Amino acid sequence: MSLTYTAGSLVAARGREWVVLPESASDMLVLRPLGGSEDDIAAVFPAFEDVRPAEFAAPSPTDLGDQRAAGLLRTALRIGFRSGAGPFRSLASIAVEPRAYQLVPLLMALRQRTVRLLISDDVGIGKTVEAGLIAKELLAQGEATRLAVLCSPALAEQWQGELREKFGIDAELVLASTVTRLERGLELGQSLFDKHPYTIISTDFIKSTRHREDFVRNCPDLVIVDEAHSCVAADDAGQGTASSSSNQLRYELLRRVSADADRHLLLLTATPHSGKESAFRNLLGLVRPELATLNLETPAGRAKLAEYFVARKRADVRTYLTKEDGLSDDSLAERTAFPSDRWTKDEPYKLSPAYRALLDDAIAYARDRVQAAGEQGKREARVAWWSVIALLRSMVSSPAAAAQTLKTRSESAAARTALEADVLGAPVAADSAENDRLEGMDVAPGAAESEEAGARLLELSQRASELVGPAEDAKLKALTKHLKSLIAEGYHPIVFCRYIPTAEYLATQLDGKLGKKTKIAAVTGTLSPQQRLERIEQLAAESAEEAGDPAVRRVLIATDCLSEGVNLQHHFDAVVHYDLAWNPTRHDQREGRVDRYGQKRDQVRVITMFGEDNGIDGKVLEVLFAKHRQIKKDLGISVSVPDETASGVTDAVVEWLLLHGRQGSQESLFELESHQESFDRIEREWSSAAEREKTSQSKYAQRSIHPEEVAREVAAVRAALGGADEVRDFALEALRDLDAVVREPRDGSGDFTAQAGGAPAGLRDALAATLGGRLIEEDREIPFRTTPAVGRGEAALVRTDPAIGAIASYVLDSALDANTPGPRPARRCGVVTTDAVTIRTTLLLVRYRFHLTLPSRTGERQLVAEDARLLAYEGMPSRARWLDDEAAAALLAARASANTHEQLTRNQIGRALDGLPDLAGHLTEYGTSLAAELDASHRRVRKANEEIVRGLKVVPQEPADVLGVYVYLPQQPASTVSGAEA
Repeated sequence: MSLTYTAGSLVAARGREWVVLPESASDMLVLRPLGGSEDDIAAVFPAFEDVRPAEFAAPSPTDLGDQRAAGLLRTALRIGFRSGAGPFRSLASIAVEPRAYQLVPLLMALRQRTVRLLISDDVGIGKTVEAGLIAKELLAQGEATRLAVLCSPALAEQWQGELREKFGIDAELVLASTVTRLERGLELGQSLFDKHPYTIISTDFIKSTRHREDFVRNCPDLVIVDEAHSCVAADDAGQGTASSSSNQLRYELLRRVSADADRHLLLLTATPHSGKESAFRNLLGLVRPELATLNLETPAGRAKLAEYFVARKRADVRTYLTKEDGLSDDSLAERTAFPSDRWTKDEPYKLSPAYRALLDDAIAYARDRVQAAGEQGKREARVAWWSVIALLRSMVSSPAAAAQTLKTRSESAAARTALEADVLGAPVAADSAENDRLEGMDVAPGAAESEEAGARLLELSQRASELVGPAEDAKLKALTKHLKSLIAEGYHPIVFCRYIPTAEYLATQLDGKLGKKTKIAAVTGTLSPQQRLERIEQLAAESAEEAGDPAVRRVLIATDCLSEGVNLQHHFDAVVHYDLAWNPTRHDQREGRVDRYGQKRDQVRVITMFGEDNGIDGKVLEVLFAKHRQIKKDLGISVSVPDETASGVTDAVVEWLLLHGRQGSQESLFELESHQESFDRIEREWSSAAEREKTSQSKYAQRSIHPEEVAREVAAVRAALGGADEVRDFALEALRDLDAVVREPRDGSGDFTAQAGGAPAGLRDALAATLGGRLIEEDREIPFRTTPAVGRGEAALVRTDPAIGAIASYVLDSALDANTPGPRPARRCGVVTTDAVTIRTTLLLVRYRFHLTLPSRTGERQLVAEDARLLAYEGMPSRARWLDDEAAAALLAARASANTHEQLTRNQIGRALDGLPDLAGHLTEYGTSLAAELDASHRRVRKANEEIVRGLKVVPQEPADVLGVYVYLPQQPASTVSGAEA
């Protein structure tokens, strides 16, 4: 007759001990190795294999460690936990340590039955991590079973990498380039959205009718929408424009997706307003329909919105959980290392005489074309207008872009109407702040409209081609000087260009001009999104191979295909705007790629190049950028420039240029009477947008989760899983004990390096699997960083980093197996004589297992989770006086103040181990109390969701496992050492 085992109990099978999981049945046991991970789960059939009850073996009195043994073993144990017993099921299994402020959206989500959130935190705060935390938690708790992320195709691979590497979610890419392969693997009538539970889908791809209908029919129960502002259109959006039509299609799709009231929906955007109230209302309506008509001028309306909307700036979270946030002290204070400042400088350059002559002739041609077209009709006038803008923008970009534009047919030339000319011409000539689709926008535009104009443009094109190189291209010469200066100061810059020919031209011209140790690469729209990321990683890897040489630098030349979404802060720390954008918001987007969380530099360098004598850049800088910077200085934040404002100014600049020529008069652009009314309107609109943004900072401040609530949960998580300081100390001590060569620069950063060549083979193999075999084989230094943002071949000093996990696993396994060859840093027993105690005190490291019943929308889930606790008592086991948790933890810091006699050590540890049965009652009582705390914690986090917490149970599994026993003896005079305690 086979025995029935309860979930959480221990059994012995196949030569090792296992934990019984809730999925077990009477004829089949589902088991996880004791101390193992979910990846090691196995099924065992008692009818065919020997399975018997097991108890965790007590420590051996002969296997003694030193004063650090308890701390090392405890940390190694906690790092290995992948199924914590607290209300956040996922935090123990993710490869990122979230900031405290990033838990706020998670807490908001767990209070809703169906999660609906608009996450609008500032650029670089970590919206991807916040969304990933929620997704991982909902999947872990069974609240969701499938996931879809909707994003632009340029960001799909990045989303895939983030979900896989940080959250262990392996999602399939559903793009135009992958769908054929995916559909070949489907069964008859099967949807690829059904076959693949986790997908990342291009928002452009899903717009097609066939795929849109398939997605809506088989939509997962959890959807994340990135750059959600691009999926709604304002009610007054211009009809017929490509942008508004595209937004409308996405909006209709999301309306259908959000119509299912049981579907979880997370909308992410750093710009929920974009200056248009109706677009913001439409966005809120996707979250919940009633939010679209909410009166946000009333406290009740704002309180309702706060349940679903979180929007914070860097200043809100740079320091968090401090007394300023209403907490009693700063013990849990967290300071996030955003770059503190941007060093910005506008750098002018002057055209060479030959380039000035070419530009003057181009302006003269443009003036003639606009005048002639104006007499031919409205359609011809708009075609000529966009052709002229394309010509002038390319001309001031580079000779390569100018030559390409001058011999290419204008995009707007194919238009049949004036409106169609605007639709075709605007995207490639303007810099829209709302243009979510940057693919294809970096091609050099065409300027040729007809055969008649061909000869004159070809002559200009030939002249442009002759101006390549620093001799005649003063802009290139100035860039070279700026880059050399940045490189000399240790920076790794990105140079942003408007057009592909310019980027390729710069990469060619700069090759070999910035020093032999400088690596240069170009990334443009000619590469697929995946190829772009690969080229960046290749550039980083090439410079990393020579990281020991302080002269090695990397320079990336890029177009705006990288200005949104792609994270570049790990590899670059300076931005050069080679081409001045015609909307300051585009510069914010570019700079936001490096000025974000994870940037190691405290100050990011930004250089904006402009031609002071080309007739265009100076005016754009004077009008648009000066106003933008003033608003940012006044508010402390950047306000998006409405497209209508930017285009109104740049249209005036071009008209000015055609009217006055490159030199023009010296009067201010704003003093032109013909444009005064337009400029007055622009000034009012922009100031109004700034005022709305200023008001929204207080109106929409995140108030639904008080910092005290976050602090309580952060404290609970750290108590169960440990914090960053504990992990650093553990890694440092363990690596030294395992014969690695450790170097601490002692520069205040907390970073250190280690060479693992002398470590045991088992540890070297484990590290090679996470950091790369070559790094270990060549015994190169492994950097261990205090920041979670690490590069290739580096380890983060956080518990979820794979390299830290490998060290912890080796320390734990070697502690449990006394036959492990080589050094063993942690042991299960120890005796220390110390002045930290005045009476004999014993510290126990105890592992508790809990059987959790967690109700969810999809039914109850049965889980087994673990927790490690320190318990300490004074005196003898039979008359133990138990200390509180804080006093028990303090014993880990106790250090030996005298040697302990060998015989005394044997006597003391033997007595402590023999007395373990006397402690069983208290260990059980403590486990029951801990279960009650966990139950309360689960209910507290889900307090607004009565349906979910009803039926919640947390049951401790007996007996608890005593992993370690450590005796602390008070220091006594030598004459009494062998007295009563002996």
